[in-house]
Amino acid sequence: MKRRTLLRPAALLAAAASAALVLAACSAGGASGSATKDNPYGLIEAGTVRVASLGDSKPYTFTDASGTFTGFDVELFTDVAKRAGIGKPVFTGQDFSGLLAAVANHQFDVGVAAIGITAERKKTVDFSDGYLAGYLTVLTTKASGIDDAKGLDGKRLGVVQGTLQEAYAVKNFPKANLVRFPDNNAAVSALNSGSVDAHFLDYEAAKSYVTQYPALKDAEDIPSFDAPAGFAIAKGNPALKNALNKGLHEAMEDGTWKKLYQKWFPGSPMPKQYLPKAEQSSTPTPSK
Repeated sequence: MKRRTLLRPAALLAAAASAALVLAACSAGGASGSATKDNPYGLIEAGTVRVASLGDSKPYTFTDASGTFTGFDVELFTDVAKRAGIGKPVFTGQDFSGLLAAVANHQFDVGVAAIGITAERKKTVDFSDGYLAGYLTVLTTKASGIDDAKGLDGKRLGVVQGTLQEAYAVKNFPKANLVRFPDNNAAVSALNSGSVDAHFLDYEAAKSYVTQYPALKDAEDIPSFDAPAGFAIAKGNPALKNALNKGLHEAMEDGTWKKLYQKWFPGSPMPKQYLPKAEQSSTPTPSK
């Protein structure tokens, strides 16, 4: 028989007081996103930018052998945050499926993980201006018999839950049997073991997996320039959004964005819209 634990009046008062202190502490830290004189960007903790990211999305955001976050998005955001003077970024790994909700609920100040800006996601969070666009890829094994997206009908197609790739696959591959995974590594492991027939992911990550696993191949690259990646922030914080946009455009115009792109995506087509205005030209298609 289970015993019920009842709180006496004194205990109830103590619990209420404790809860009030926790709420007050959260409010003082800026968890509501409201700007104050000492915290003009409405951060959870003034001077520190708590960033929700991914630890396994190479070359965008991932942890190296020492457990330090690195990658294109990480280096770009760190540069932008410094230019904007908003504070020192502290990155924490999250599952992508819950990342935007965590930002919207003020568990984090910013979401940085090559997050495609879509109308549906803008219902939950605000975004900076776009900073990355590219291609989506059908990754499969050389023995699968799948040579392009048309070959996905009736096949088991892996997608990472909550991603742009999942939304695209639901809309454009209705005859494929979608299998959802928490991250790319889990999906590629399933692909290598034969649990799925293909995996749908971004071009850069696919390129890395093809290099890592000789049995895999890039079956098709699909343009995805209508949903560029942006930094996600909670709604109602124009000061933070404006500061990020200012720093972002400075990084593009002085060539920092270009240098980081060349570092992390060597040989990949470069979206013209993020280059310094004097260098903008047409964008080529990826070569296999």
